[in-house]
Amino acid sequence: MIEKHIVTCFLEHQFKILLLKRSDRVGTYVGRWAGISGYIENGYTSLQQAYIEINEETGVTQNNLELKKIGNPFPVIDESLNTRWIVHPFRFALDKTERITIDWEHIDLQWINPEEINSFETVPGLSQAWEAAV
Repeated sequence: MIEKHIVTCFLEHQFKILLLKRSDRVGTYVGRWAGISGYIENGYTSLQQAYIEINEETGVTQNNLELKKIGNPFPVIDESLNTRWIVHPFRFALDKTERITIDWEHIDLQWINPEEINSFETVPGLSQAWEAAV
């Protein structure tokens, strides 16, 4: 089984969190809802990677974010991909929602109440990542 470390970031604004719907141009979980996520690249800490992914996927810069919590990493096993994801969860407060500009990795976005996560078809472990980030 392959082990891959990823960040999953939640942006929060006025008690709502941002979910992004994955496009058909990504390698895994096409059409599923997710937080802002990405592989932790060599030479970067999980926090550095979190800021990079947020900027790439939403256009939001570190200056417009307030780090609220770094959650404890946890594993998510996906037998179908023969992958053990090690998820590093983060939660950030965003100053203004109009700053969001999604990139090619996503086709839609929604601001939801956190308790609504389970009503969406999400990537594996998303609700667990949220719980780790609150």
